[in-house]
Amino acid sequence: MKRFAFVTGAAVLVASLAVVSATPAAAQTKLKWAHVYETAEPYHTQSVWAAEEIKKRSNGKFDIQVFPASSLGKETDLNQGLTLGTVDMIISGASFAARNLPRVGISYYPFIFRDADHMIAYSKSDLFKEMADEYRAKTGIQMTAYTYYGARHTTSNKPFTDCAGMKNLKIRVPDVPAYMATPRACGANPTPIAFAEVYLALQNGTVEAQENPLTTIEAKKFYEVQKSIMLTGHIVDGLITQVAPHVWSKLTDDEKKMFFEVTREAADRATAMIKKREAELTEEFRKKGLQIVEVDRKGFAEAVLKNVTLESMGYKKADYDRIQALVK
Repeated sequence: MKRFAFVTGAAVLVASLAVVSATPAAAQTKLKWAHVYETAEPYHTQSVWAAEEIKKRSNGKFDIQVFPASSLGKETDLNQGLTLGTVDMIISGASFAARNLPRVGISYYPFIFRDADHMIAYSKSDLFKEMADEYRAKTGIQMTAYTYYGARHTTSNKPFTDCAGMKNLKIRVPDVPAYMATPRACGANPTPIAFAEVYLALQNGTVEAQENPLTTIEAKKFYEVQKSIMLTGHIVDGLITQVAPHVWSKLTDDEKKMFFEVTREAADRATAMIKKREAELTEEFRKKGLQIVEVDRKGFAEAVLKNVTLESMGYKKADYDRIQALVK
């Protein structure tokens, strides 16, 4: 009887230990965080930092793996994946979110921001919070942070200095109206091509030009297949960190606060890196033999305002005015 009691007690102890050891694993939530950028870029390195920080602050509850460089799909796929449940978090441009809420795409209206600091002021404004709340109400997706992506400039093998110089230029742009506005206003031929395929398209002549920030031109090595960089600065671009409805709806208030705080800190860290690197690159590209061309930005802006109105793109003049009032 004593032996039976010992065995029974040992079995209970083992069972209890098994329950205790299984508890953390059962409670752990594994999440997929995806984007289309390279592993060396701040968007990735700071996403990895944020994933580790969230895991630390949640005592291991959230185990987030970051998938870079379109490894889980193109940008359109990732945005759709938030609602399909195939991804849990993404970093992506507001232009894709604008497919569900056109209003939020106003940040891509050409020349709406004076510079990076103006865009950052907008990202921390009541107006952006209002848009993010409206977007969540419509889609269930929570926007948590805004990272400066850079001022978008144009590369081409044929240099130009004004809007007229873009006429008939076959230029790659993302498949969203905001990116097409400037080329169309200047009579160019905007051609949507997936981000991961741009280098090859430039190399084989499918398109003659593309537009992106200097940091992206560096990271994607577009300078290897282009001869000139025109400093058009037509869009001051940003990326939004977003959390899927199936994740956000299950978070406690404290967890939501943590996700906000960590992703915003990551965005601030990445923004500082991007601004610093952007300031260094013009001279570095010159040293690589590229022609750096100053352009008539005022002429470009006037062409856009004349040919592509705010209303035609689904934007509100009231929102435009509030953004202009952020920085005097």
